[in-house]
Amino acid sequence: MTPEGRLLRYQDEWARDGSRWKYGLMARQVGKDYAAAYEGMVDCRKAERRGRRTDWLIAAPSERQSLESLEKWKEMARRFDVGIAEHEESRDGGGESLLRAASITLPGGSRVIAVPGKPDTVRGYSANVLLTEFAFFEDAEATWKALVPSAGTSFGGVEKKVRVITTPNGMGNKAYDLWMKNQTGNLRSGSTAGAGPLWARHFVDIHTAKLAGLPVNVEELRAALDDPDGWAQEYECQFLDVQTTLLPYDLIGSCESIEATTAVGGDFWNGNRGLGLVMGIDFGRKQDLTVAWTLNVLGDVRTTVEVFEMARMGTPEQVELLRPRIRQARRVCLDYTGAGIGMGDYLVKEFGEYSQERHLYGKIELCHFSNALKLEVFSKLRMAFERRELRVPVSRVIREDLHSVNRVSSAAGQVTYRAARSADGHADRCTALALAVRAGEKGAVGYSIESVKLKPGPRSMGMARFTKRDADAWSSL
Repeated sequence: MTPEGRLLRYQDEWARDGSRWKYGLMARQVGKDYAAAYEGMVDCRKAERRGRRTDWLIAAPSERQSLESLEKWKEMARRFDVGIAEHEESRDGGGESLLRAASITLPGGSRVIAVPGKPDTVRGYSANVLLTEFAFFEDAEATWKALVPSAGTSFGGVEKKVRVITTPNGMGNKAYDLWMKNQTGNLRSGSTAGAGPLWARHFVDIHTAKLAGLPVNVEELRAALDDPDGWAQEYECQFLDVQTTLLPYDLIGSCESIEATTAVGGDFWNGNRGLGLVMGIDFGRKQDLTVAWTLNVLGDVRTTVEVFEMARMGTPEQVELLRPRIRQARRVCLDYTGAGIGMGDYLVKEFGEYSQERHLYGKIELCHFSNALKLEVFSKLRMAFERRELRVPVSRVIREDLHSVNRVSSAAGQVTYRAARSADGHADRCTALALAVRAGEKGAVGYSIESVKLKPGPRSMGMARFTKRDADAWSSL
C-alpha cells in the first residue's frame, strides 16, 4: 500500500496544505508527527527531482521526542523506498551527555536535522522548520525568536515553510498566543485548514480523529485516564491552565555527575554502611515502575548511589529485593497511595514507621501523595537542584524522566504537578528522587541526644539505640 493510502483524512489534508505558515492543534496519539513526516518527505523528493536539495529542521521539547520524530522521518523514507545516505548524532560531551543534533541525509543531499527545542540548539540553521509539541518547550518564547530567522528568507524563489504541531499545554505560552492571535478566517471544526491572517490552522481533537477512522476506543481511553482536566486538554484540545517545566534540562545538567551511579554491586548492601544512606520509593505494580532511589548524604551534598527499578513484579518479590537496601538506609520515604498502601503496611511491620507527629521513629515514612505533599516535595526537589545540592547520574533515560514533570497553575490559582505517561514510565524516577530528598532533610528525624528505642518488627529489626555519637553524626548532615 502506498503512503497515501495510509493517511487518514485529517492527515491527508495537513499534508496537502502548502501554506507557508501552518499550525496544527491536535490531540495526543492522532498521528501528527506521521503526517508531518509525510509532507516533509514529499517536499524532499520534489526538490530532488528538480535538481535541488532542501533541509528540514525538527525541534521538540526533549531529546527523546526529537529522536522519536526523526524516527518517523526514517520510517517514511523507507515507505517511499528512499535510502538514507548518512545518519549522524552529536552530543555536547559524547556518551550520555545532552544531545546537540541528530540528522539523516537523503541520496539527493536533502537533510532532516532533529534538535532539542532550546534557543542555543535551534539558532543558526537555514531550513524549513517543524516544531513538534511546541506548547511543551521549556522556553518557547526565546526558542521562537531564535528559530524564526531560519525560515525568514528564501533562496532561488523557494520560500521556507514553518510548521507547528502540538497538543495544548495551558495558557500563557507562545503556542497559546500563536493559536489565539490567528483565530480570524474560516476555521472549520475537525481536520481543517483555516485562512487566518498569517497561519493556516488545523484542529483535530480525539473525536474528529475517531470519525476519520483512527482505531481508538474513546470512552475506554477517557476512563483509563481518569482525569477530566487532563482529558479536556490533551484529547479535546482545550487550553485550561498554565504549565511550566519543573526541572529544565540546563538545571538537571548542572547536577549531573560521574560520581553518581545508577547501580552498585550486590556486596554493597551487605554489612553496615552507617547513617548516610536515605531512600525514596515510588511504587508501581502493573503499568508503572517501582523505583527506589538511594542517596548518600554528606554535609549539604546528596549523591545518587543507586536508581533501582522493578517492572511488573509482585509485591512479595519487590519486598525481597528492597529488604537489604532498606536495612542499610537510615530513613525511607514511600509513596503510600493506591497500590503503594499494601507495600507500605508490609514494610512498616518489618522496619517500623517514622512519624514525628505520633512520635514513631522507625525507618519507613508513609507519604500519602495528596496535592499538598506534591507541592512540598517537588518544590523542595527544585530547590535542591537550584542549590546544586544533588548529584544525579549522567543518563538520558533519567534526564528525560526528571524533565517530564510540569508545574500546573489553574485560572483559579490552584497549583499541582503533572507528568505525561510514556513508554519509559510516569515520572517514577523523579517522584522517587523527590521522596529521597525528603528522607534526607536536615532535622527531619527529630532525635534527641538521649537514647531512643525503635519499635521492633516481626523480623530482624530488634531494638536499636540512638547514642550521643549518633546524634553528633546526624547534626553534621
